[in-house]
Amino acid sequence: MVEKDAMQVSVLASSSSGNTTYIETPNHKVLVDAGMSGKRVQDLMHSIGRDLKDVDSLLVTHEHRDHSSGVGVLARRYGIDVYANQPTWDAMASIIGEVPAEHKHIFEMGSTLSVGDLDIESYGVSHDAAAAQFYQFHHNNRAFAILTDTGYVSDQVRGTIENADAYLVECNHDLEMLRMGKYPWSLKQRILSDTGHLSNEDGASALMSFMGNQTKRVFLGHLSQENNMKELAHLTVASILKEHDYGVGTDFEILDTDPAVADPLFAV
Repeated sequence: MVEKDAMQVSVLASSSSGNTTYIETPNHKVLVDAGMSGKRVQDLMHSIGRDLKDVDSLLVTHEHRDHSSGVGVLARRYGIDVYANQPTWDAMASIIGEVPAEHKHIFEMGSTLSVGDLDIESYGVSHDAAAAQFYQFHHNNRAFAILTDTGYVSDQVRGTIENADAYLVECNHDLEMLRMGKYPWSLKQRILSDTGHLSNEDGASALMSFMGNQTKRVFLGHLSQENNMKELAHLTVASILKEHDYGVGTDFEILDTDPAVADPLFAV
């Protein structure tokens, strides 16, 4: 039974090919990113019993197509208010097309947006985009934080998202699969750099630096379909956390995400 006043979340899709996450409170329904077609996002919403016509806000993390390709379509078709910082708006203009002025909003990095019963913190990350920022959602003394698409986790980010109730954290690649894989060396260097992506080991290390007693769910996200496997990411993160005496499976759950299948809604 879901609490009447709960914040609910579904990771609708997460991978290196497309990302979107849904957050709802009693008064607001929000998407983070839309890195796929509008039809695909709607299908994912329907799979959890929700509809895009009820979404009032769409927060964009950065301009890369796996996060932004469906933004313009959703804004135009459903009249959704879109929030991003100015450099991101500028960088994704050619990707998303025209967004009606009344639905276009600036959400500056490092600021907090309050919309009714939901407070949203933005924070910058180290990624090779114009000005990548991610978000932590607060409602009814609960917090859900998203952290993907970053080469490393700064002290400032750790302080911002410390001890949230639930996380979506990047585990983009297995180091050995990436090194031995078919990507050109220049792309491998980009992924491994401080403005690239977190590996499975990096994701585990990051989690240990900010999760706390309140943390009950950890979703592993943004997995590369070329350089990782769901089972490998899960095993690596769980093993590292267990080695450091974290209560995997007792104090909190580690959960997988998928590029094509939405995770069920859960109350944070």
